[in-house]
Amino acid sequence: PGIAYDLRPGKPDLAAFPRDRWAATLRDVLRELPHSALNYPDPSGVPELRAELAGHLARVRAAVADPAALVVTAGVAQMLAIVPRVLIEEGHRLLAVENPLGHHQIPMIRATGVELAGVPVDEEGIDVDALARTRARAVLVTPAHQFPTGVVLSPRRRAALIDWARDVDALIIEDDYDGEFRYDRDPVGCLQGLAPERVLLAGSVSKALSPALRLGWAVAPPWLAVRLRAARGLHDLGSPVLDQHVLARLIAGGEYSRHLRQMRRTYRDRRDAFVAALAERLPEVRVHGVSAGL
Repeated sequence: PGIAYDLRPGKPDLAAFPRDRWAATLRDVLRELPHSALNYPDPSGVPELRAELAGHLARVRAAVADPAALVVTAGVAQMLAIVPRVLIEEGHRLLAVENPLGHHQIPMIRATGVELAGVPVDEEGIDVDALARTRARAVLVTPAHQFPTGVVLSPRRRAALIDWARDVDALIIEDDYDGEFRYDRDPVGCLQGLAPERVLLAGSVSKALSPALRLGWAVAPPWLAVRLRAARGLHDLGSPVLDQHVLARLIAGGEYSRHLRQMRRTYRDRRDAFVAALAERLPEVRVHGVSAGL
């Protein structure tokens, strides 16, 4: 109360959620879905959503996305709760992370029991030489738009990071949390498209639609996709079926892409207004990072 503007990072415009379109599509799903589809779901996600997500990620993020290697998750957060535990089972002790790292992720990852090794980030992104010195063989990165510095992983560093992963038999976890929202140029393609055998691509609709849906995905190397599917089957039996079918239809019908285009305009206008206000009221402040984000 009394606060005119909420500038906390990471929260989308919740008033922009497409309620009418979601409700209409949900009615269609309830009317048309066979009774058998209301049983316990495939822990990997319903086939329709995995197929639509694979096509969408290939088109929009230049991912190499086989539906068989795609696992629907309860947001990126669930991936961060599962993958480090799998790594520990595989003999890993360390998970390298960017420094600085979003503060919400740190306790979530530490709760898995893995040790974190912070790696500095500069104007080109994560320092791959410093990463190699940690002796970790797994790393969590945000190459399209590093949070919180706002920098993009440079082409030189992308190549070096993939070379490092191949040299030491490592896994790269790519958190593509807002890759759709770049305003000064076309979005940078995902890292996974360059080395799908070495990179797990994680994303969600938390920024694009709403974090309340708890719908995300992981496109993983085949061995890890099998482990993720098993973990989902063991712990929670999969994501809500009806919401998965709604999202699949929104992607298939183009409504999801139209919503993304609308939100890109909205967030760009808001960012431009905020940067202009900073320049006027706080001229000593420098805005860091690329023109992107919420």
